[in-house]
Amino acid sequence: MIYLDNAATTFPKPENVYLAMDNANRNIGVNAGRGSYKIAQEASKLISDTKTQLRQLVHADSSSSVIFAPSITIAFNQIINGINWISNTTVYVSPYEHNAVARTINKVAIEKNLKIKQIPLDENTLEVDLEKLKYEFSKDKPFAVFCTHISNVTGYILPVSDIFCESKKYNAITIVDSAQSLGLIELDSKNINADIICFAGHKCLYGPFGIGGFINVTNVPLAVFLTGGTGSDSLNLNMPEGRETRYEASSSNIVAIAGLHAALECLDITCHREKERQLTDYLICQLSTIDKLKLYLPKNKDNHIGIVSFTHEELNSEDLGKILDEDFDIAVRTGYHCAPYIHSFLNDKQFLGTVRVGVSQYTSYEDIDALAKALKDIND
Repeated sequence: MIYLDNAATTFPKPENVYLAMDNANRNIGVNAGRGSYKIAQEASKLISDTKTQLRQLVHADSSSSVIFAPSITIAFNQIINGINWISNTTVYVSPYEHNAVARTINKVAIEKNLKIKQIPLDENTLEVDLEKLKYEFSKDKPFAVFCTHISNVTGYILPVSDIFCESKKYNAITIVDSAQSLGLIELDSKNINADIICFAGHKCLYGPFGIGGFINVTNVPLAVFLTGGTGSDSLNLNMPEGRETRYEASSSNIVAIAGLHAALECLDITCHREKERQLTDYLICQLSTIDKLKLYLPKNKDNHIGIVSFTHEELNSEDLGKILDEDFDIAVRTGYHCAPYIHSFLNDKQFLGTVRVGVSQYTSYEDIDALAKALKDIND
């Protein structure tokens, strides 16, 4: 199989991730924070060390809270349901948001009487219109701003720093979705004015499923959304007051955390970024030579990495993906990619969404050549 669905999850993982998870399962697969015995303390230290790695990765202060969750989706639920919303205020979201944000904020907006507005997009370039955004902010002040860093549909790198800089002029809460960026491009929490950074361990960090979360860089106050056992203050029917334990109900997934820890130890952002940029350029070059394809790319190629979406003028995306799988053993993603807003700009609904190709550090030029050849064969 040629695997080109790395925007969904990177696969395979580095070998040391598999080894670390196997070791954790066999040797420290205990309930961290629930016992004073040596192995439980070792598991707790692994959790603490992994959180330190994540703070360092985004250049956050040691006082910044790192909250582990089973996934970035659950992390967004904790944040969005935890913010102290004020009725009749406005929350801005980018047109590239994933349903982890879009559906969750839609639900809370109905409950809390919030107005949702999309960050303006230039339909010709598919890039954020910063001048129009400034005007929208002045007219309808932002209470909170959610912005994905890299689109999981088109690979567009959004100008998060510029967006959040404008947001902070109105003291808005700023939350970035780094699922497609953390581990691939530099993310400095201070430079981009992010209050909260949400992350997914199983994507560009090359960790496993089952571990995600958020870094509360400025320690925004959040109400508790999930409750349960924490291993501490157990006679108290309220969640404990700790900045991190307060939000980490249930047993920690020590095996997944061990995998993430190992992935972070061998992470080389500079190497990953350079390789994926070269692969992306090569992918675009190859696909651009194929008849009947339409590629959805930002105008400025410097604002693009890792992901390319396209449609075929004669085949819907679902059928094309099925042919690539069954006849050529090539795995791509088809459809709307859990991103409801952006497809009205792409005007791709008649094709049932796009075919999405996502590269990774394990993708080869030969993989891309095989995809290009398969698409040419389909045309013939």
